[in-house]
Amino acid sequence: MNANMKQFEQKRILIVGMAKSGIAAANVLKKLHAHVTITDLKTSEKLGALVDEAAPFADDFILGRMPEHAEAYDLIVMSPGVPMDIALVQEANAKHVEVIGEIEMAYRLCEGSFIGITGTNGKTTTTALTGEIFEAAHRDHFVVGNIGLPAVSKALAATPETMMITELSSFQLESIHAFKPHIAAVINITPDHLNRHKTMANYIAAKARVFENQTGDDFAVLNADDALVSALAQQIKSKIVYFSLERVLDEGVFIENDAFVVAINGIRTKIADVSDLMIPGRHNRQNALVAIAIAFLSGIAPDVIRETLKTFKGVEHRIAYVSTVNDRVFYNDSKGTNPDSTLCAIAAMTRPTVMIAGGMDKGSSFDLLAEAFDGRIKALVLLGETREKIKVAAEHAGFENCYIVENMDEAVEKAYALSAPGDAVLLSPACASWDMYPNFEARGLHFKACVKSIEVRWLT
Repeated sequence: MNANMKQFEQKRILIVGMAKSGIAAANVLKKLHAHVTITDLKTSEKLGALVDEAAPFADDFILGRMPEHAEAYDLIVMSPGVPMDIALVQEANAKHVEVIGEIEMAYRLCEGSFIGITGTNGKTTTTALTGEIFEAAHRDHFVVGNIGLPAVSKALAATPETMMITELSSFQLESIHAFKPHIAAVINITPDHLNRHKTMANYIAAKARVFENQTGDDFAVLNADDALVSALAQQIKSKIVYFSLERVLDEGVFIENDAFVVAINGIRTKIADVSDLMIPGRHNRQNALVAIAIAFLSGIAPDVIRETLKTFKGVEHRIAYVSTVNDRVFYNDSKGTNPDSTLCAIAAMTRPTVMIAGGMDKGSSFDLLAEAFDGRIKALVLLGETREKIKVAAEHAGFENCYIVENMDEAVEKAYALSAPGDAVLLSPACASWDMYPNFEARGLHFKACVKSIEVRWLT
């Protein structure tokens, strides 16, 4: 057991939140001979099979409530879905009990280096594309983090040559201490998760933490077109590399003459033609610029980057083609969990579209979303906590073809009925899934199952 691992040996550690990352952390801590307690506000009945999954790694469970005494533990590990302002964390801070997140734990255990990718939209696609480029270059790596695989689950398998390509949410960045990615990127910043962060200033500060431990030997990749992102430059100590969709840069990554170009230290390198990028949409060109910057800074050859751009098909649940039924084309954009993400999906539609939206209220405004329909969206089917809120915003913008439903089955049936041959049906909720589903993946899979049901009925 190396020194990194010994820091957890025989320690009394409390894991808060029995989600995917919490169970992964418990698994690793058990291997490191820590004494693990898992707590969750949900009861064992509500957690169901998760308790059985976690049982081999936990010495104790405290369920349906939080522990009463934070000082009973040497360390508290937070799952990202649990807010950092809860009473338990406040007590731990007062009693000098360290509180970290799963990402910080992974960093402390890992012998490899980290790439950190964050932003409001595009994180998953950019992280997946970067991982594909590293795979094509035969570089030792893991693709982890908010993309679905907890970083801690791969931390012990990493060698000094391993690159941990990590998608990072603002929730995960709230609980870092020493975490330091060698390359960190912020793709964009627009309002999101204000129900948790309360203000945009808090949300931006959480995103900016990805840079806080970097030094002059590291790199920060920043969006030159986004004023909120480029303003972060004044607090960054690492080497800044800008990217831009809108203009040619003296230094950075940009589009010139319909080609992706990198200009570093006065040397300009064409990476690929924009037409080489397999995934469509302006937002995906932005994602590609970030992945190109990260790969180039990591020393990956331009031809490897170009060939990956030609073959990368995107990620599931992000404007993903599902099926064509009776000349209606169905798209699954369940990962559209905020209005700006859904704006990208609307912009990608090339035919009249019936859109299914709505979900958990994160405090977002839907006014700009409604204003963007502009002939692209012919009808709106709404469900979830925000259905009335989105309807009001749409009607305020002069769009009245809105329909309220109770669940996804009704939504897909209604959208199909409202569509005509040649139309698209797009699920792009503009909201989180947690009012009706455990995650956006489950929501997307249910949508696809509902489409399949219509397809079977149509074919028979």
